[in-house]
Amino acid sequence: MKITDVKTTLLSMPHLGGIQDATIRHTASGRTACFVHIMTDSGLEGLSPSGGGRAAQTLIEGTFKELLVGQNPLHIEKIWDDLFWCIRGVGRKGLAFCALSAVDVALWDVKAKHFNVPLYQLLGPYTESVPVYGSGGWTNFSTEELVAEQTGYVERGFKAVKMKVGKDFGKSEREDIQRLAAVREAVGDDIEIYVDANNGYYAKQAIYMGKAFEEYRVGWFEEPVLADDIEGLAAIARAIDIPIATGEHEYTKYGFKDLIARGGADIVQPDVGRVGGITEWMKVAHLAHAFNLPVAPHAYQLIHLHLACATPNLKVVEYLGVSEEADKILYKEWPEPKDGMWSPDPDRPGLGLDPDAVEKYAAGAAVRRAQL
Repeated sequence: MKITDVKTTLLSMPHLGGIQDATIRHTASGRTACFVHIMTDSGLEGLSPSGGGRAAQTLIEGTFKELLVGQNPLHIEKIWDDLFWCIRGVGRKGLAFCALSAVDVALWDVKAKHFNVPLYQLLGPYTESVPVYGSGGWTNFSTEELVAEQTGYVERGFKAVKMKVGKDFGKSEREDIQRLAAVREAVGDDIEIYVDANNGYYAKQAIYMGKAFEEYRVGWFEEPVLADDIEGLAAIARAIDIPIATGEHEYTKYGFKDLIARGGADIVQPDVGRVGGITEWMKVAHLAHAFNLPVAPHAYQLIHLHLACATPNLKVVEYLGVSEEADKILYKEWPEPKDGMWSPDPDRPGLGLDPDAVEKYAAGAAVRRAQL
C-alpha cells in the first residue's frame, strides 16, 4: 500500500459560538478546522482534523506532501521521523507540530481502517470504557450561566466538571473565588471540580489562589502559570495540596521529559493535536507511567477516547461542550457518555471522521450555496 496524494480542506463553521478564558483576549464567533486527507492506492482514506487553519494547510500541502507521497502509510514511525527532521529548522513546537500531529493522526486512521478495527482496538485496549469530565466554565459566562452549564453536566451524569479561573489575566481574584464557591454550592459535595487558569497567574499569586481554592476541595489546578515556566509550576506543586495539571502546551516526549523530571506536573495533559500525534502521545503517556503519574488528555475528545482506552495510567478524559457541537459535524454517529463513562464504537473502523462534512463545511461552500 502506498500514499498517492495528500489533501487538505479548510472547514468553516461560522454558526458556532466563541469562547473566552483567562488569556484569550477576544471572543469571536465561528470555528475553523484544517481537515487532512491521506489518499492511498488501496482506496483507503485517512482523515484528521488539525489546528492552525490556513497556515497548517500550507505546511501540509506545500512541504509534507512531497515527502509523504509514495511511502507506505503503515510505516508510521519512519514517516514521523521524516516529518520531525523536515521541520527541524522551522519549528519543533507550535504550528509546525500541529501540522505534523494531524498527518500522524490521519496515518493511524488509515492503519486502523486497513485492519478493519476501531483505533483503540488497534492500539491494544486496557479498557473499553473510561471516565470523562464536563469541561467549560468560560470566563465570559456570568455566574448564573456558569452554574447552569456546570450543573447541566451533572444532570447528564458527569461525576466531575471543570471551570475557568484566572479571569482577566489573573486580575479578578475575588471573582474567581466567588465563582468557584457558587459552582461548589450548586453541584454539591460529591462532584469533583477542576479549575483551569490557562496560564493566567504568576507563581506567588497562584500559590495564594491555590490555598484559597483548597477550601472548595478542588481536584486539580490546571496551567496556573505560563506553560513554559516549569520552575514556577514546580514551586506551586510543592506549596499547595491541590495537584498541578499541565501539558497541553508542551510538545514532544523531550518537552514532557523536562516538565516531569523537574517536578512541574502532578497530572500530565498531552494534546494529540500538538504533541506530535498519536505516535508521540502514546510515548508521553508511557513516560508519565514510568514516573507513576496519571494522564488526563486535553481537548480532541473523540481521538483521545481511543487513546485513553489503551492507557493504564489514565485519570479522566476531557469532554468539552463547545467541541461537542463541532464533533457532531466532523464525525459520523458516535456514542455519548453515560453516567460519567464513555466508550468508543466497537464496530466503526478507524476514528469515525465523516468525509461528507468536507463538502458541506468547506470554506466558501456557504457562499457557493447562496449563489445557486
